[in-house]
Amino acid sequence: MSEFNSDNIVDQRPAGGMSRRKLLKMAGLGAASIPFLGSSALAMAKSLKGASINLEILGLAGWPPSAMSTKIGNSMFAPYAQKKLGYKVHFSSAQAPFEQLFQKAATSLATHSAEYNLLISDSQWLGAFATPGWILKLNDIIAKNPDLNIDWYSDIVVDGYMAYPEGTKSIYGLPQEGDVMVMYVRKDMLEDPKEQSAFQKKYNKKLPQTFDEFEALTWGDYKDVMEFFTRPNDNLYGIGLQYAKTYDNFSCYYYPFVFSKGQHIWDPKTRNVQGILNTKENAKSLEEFVALQKYNPPGANEVGIPELADLFTKGKVFSCIQWAAMGPTMIPDSLRGKVMVVPPPAFDVNGEKKRTYTLGGQPWVVNAFNSDEQLAAVVDFLKYWYAKDTQLEFAKRGGNPCVKSVLESEGFDDIQPWFKAYKYMLSNGRTKDFWHDPNYAKLLNVQQEAFTSYAAGNAKDPQKVLDYVAYQQQKILHDAGETKQAPKGSAPSLG
Repeated sequence: MSEFNSDNIVDQRPAGGMSRRKLLKMAGLGAASIPFLGSSALAMAKSLKGASINLEILGLAGWPPSAMSTKIGNSMFAPYAQKKLGYKVHFSSAQAPFEQLFQKAATSLATHSAEYNLLISDSQWLGAFATPGWILKLNDIIAKNPDLNIDWYSDIVVDGYMAYPEGTKSIYGLPQEGDVMVMYVRKDMLEDPKEQSAFQKKYNKKLPQTFDEFEALTWGDYKDVMEFFTRPNDNLYGIGLQYAKTYDNFSCYYYPFVFSKGQHIWDPKTRNVQGILNTKENAKSLEEFVALQKYNPPGANEVGIPELADLFTKGKVFSCIQWAAMGPTMIPDSLRGKVMVVPPPAFDVNGEKKRTYTLGGQPWVVNAFNSDEQLAAVVDFLKYWYAKDTQLEFAKRGGNPCVKSVLESEGFDDIQPWFKAYKYMLSNGRTKDFWHDPNYAKLLNVQQEAFTSYAAGNAKDPQKVLDYVAYQQQKILHDAGETKQAPKGSAPSLG
């Protein structure tokens, strides 16, 4: 890790006199239309030696990796900065739940405020933050700071947490917390001789016992396991999944049934949805996903991230597909040694086992309105954050690093029970993100409402549900000027 050098910061911030109206106008033109500001590439900050800097991080309420950032900042980086870099720094935090975090950030950034110097964003918000110029494009800063030019574990890290627009080399984020879907299973139940004998007798096969045996399972195989452990009279169910309307819960859990089968939700190049989302294959997948509610506890339509963790830790579900980032919550001290973390089931696609689940996790994004000193300290902190020793400490505290050298270091898999599955699912092809689009919130709201209406039995036909969603999303993108294709036909109803 190199110490702070004023030549290593390049001013890419919007000019201070730029009005909000102009920013919003530029947002309508798209990120590619935003001019490069401060292109003289002069050093933008003097030495911070002797300074006292306060940095505030906006993060996710109740999310363990988010809380770790401030703790590591104050307990590790602050002493380092004072001893090695010659300045004092203190970190404070502001928080909001997932469903409120974007609005909290946008409300502040729209006023050009430097209230939040460093933000933990959801990956799909990169477009909404980058397009109006609220966050910094990081390419030049990375080029000037070799410690930030990192070899990441897989392409999905760059595609999901860093690049906007999709498929370009324009970098607006750096991974704060990697996250993927994994499956938590009760190892103690699997190893119970009585359970093994009963399963063998009923299904004429053995209960899976190892990571490799679970990795080989398809959903067709796993239905027997879910059915076996679904015992309503004992208040035990085979699996827990997320069907809630809150934020993106339902969508994230439905998408693996689309992605794994080689289907799509839109065309990111043309920005078209109709004819892509609303296929017969995707309608069948929606029906399949909703049908799995019978192996879930009653009230599955209200289950999101915290509710699922509660069901699992209280022994009400044998297994659940949950985010790797929830590992510290999913495996409290009372369940240490009793839980195994494995890949979620594969899909049988024409005789081949396919597995592409939804990406979770959050990137850091840097406020474009920071002062020179604040930005310099932020860059110093990010360089410290990605140092191997810091990332290993983050891992020991329950965080999920994305740095290749860290994940491939000796003994990494043994630091946390979920790390082997986390690495497996973070590998290329096994995880995929969805829209990085400024209209993300509108697109999401439409489908969360429609999907959960179908899951609740209010909408009856999965094909009509997808036709409705595709029409509405096509209209959103057309009205925003992102696609020339207007929605075809008349607006369908949910049925």
